[in-house]
Amino acid sequence: MKKKWMESALAVTLACTMFAGCGQSAQTTADGESVSADLAASGTETAADGTEAEADNGKVTLTVWAEEANFPVLQEMIDSFEQKYAGQADFDIQLVESADAETRNNLLGDIHNGADVFPLPDDQLSSMVAAGALEPVPNADEIKAANSEDSVAAASINDVLYAYPMTADNGYFLYYDKRYLTDADVQTMDGLLAAAQAQGKKVTMDWSSGWYLYAFFGNTGLDFGVNDDGVTNHCDWNATEGAIRGVDIEEAMLAIAANPAFASCTDTDFMAGVEDGSVVAGVSGVWNASEIKQAWGEDYGAAKLPTYTCAGQQVQMSSFTGYKMMGVNAYSEHKEWALKLADWFTNEDNQMLRLEERDQGPSNINAAASEQVKKVPAIQAVIDQAQYGKLQRVGNSFWDAATEYGNLMATGNTAGADPQEVMDTLVSGITQSTVQ
Repeated sequence: MKKKWMESALAVTLACTMFAGCGQSAQTTADGESVSADLAASGTETAADGTEAEADNGKVTLTVWAEEANFPVLQEMIDSFEQKYAGQADFDIQLVESADAETRNNLLGDIHNGADVFPLPDDQLSSMVAAGALEPVPNADEIKAANSEDSVAAASINDVLYAYPMTADNGYFLYYDKRYLTDADVQTMDGLLAAAQAQGKKVTMDWSSGWYLYAFFGNTGLDFGVNDDGVTNHCDWNATEGAIRGVDIEEAMLAIAANPAFASCTDTDFMAGVEDGSVVAGVSGVWNASEIKQAWGEDYGAAKLPTYTCAGQQVQMSSFTGYKMMGVNAYSEHKEWALKLADWFTNEDNQMLRLEERDQGPSNINAAASEQVKKVPAIQAVIDQAQYGKLQRVGNSFWDAATEYGNLMATGNTAGADPQEVMDTLVSGITQSTVQ
């Protein structure tokens, strides 16, 4: 499991005086409803949302995984959660650092010692459900009504809602510095690279990740996706006929890589380049919006991905669209309270708070319709790019094959390999049968 890190200031404990005493005949549930003393004595009680809440007579310790950058806003939510349920339990809610991208690996690696509540991208949902790791959402009808249809679908398997939708912005687009690039420059990859090269600057994209690599294939007419078994993939990216062939895309990528203004690098290196001024544009997502705004100020721009030259035509770069959600460990010791906390983290007010403090796009219908959303360039870019995107549903064999291919393309040559053989190798890796 990923090494846990925690500041003592983030371990929140609220000791509350419990309702007890001679002659008391009723207790109050976590949602304010009164229940009989006999029911309270049993150790559980039924809350207004239909879940069984722990009785008001014990300490509730919950661990929440999150990326460190999100600690401050989550701490605000924890504080307000404890205020709402003050007197209902003795809370000890701890934030522990864990990358969202590693939630599945961390949890399934040691589920009984995993966090009670955690964020996860939608592509991790199916395998976590298959492993029995996620507790279904008890108030599903309420959550479905409050959030966008696509975000609900992304959090569901066979019409069962397994997590609370949180954001609708887990895609990627183009950030650019308006001091160096115009709105016209960023419409095409050719224009983008020419403008950056003229000023000795860099444009970046992570070709080592299949998530980003899909951008070159998604709008070409070639086919790719997961099979009905939910494990293996189908793919014809090595097609030798049609308006755009696999080798045409390969040739286009090699030409981009050969441009001195282009650099394939990780998200971390992209941000380092933003901060030191060497990078003026890069493909990334909303998680970097606050830091980029701080670095570029009023010159921070965001737009859909550009087109790129392929087989003598301009092809709009595609993307994987995605959503993030809050899940609850099915083995949580305080499952009922964990469900309430996950619900709290993702309600309308807290999605607005996440928007205001972290520029993260809400899945909640009311929050997404707010004027605040229109003021965030990154979220508008996500919306503009979404029409060219596809929900990520892929089998695991895609990732390593895509990484190997992307790293080769980033060198600017095929190391002497025949171009068609390179594409055949890519497709063979993507479609191989593996256990998910």
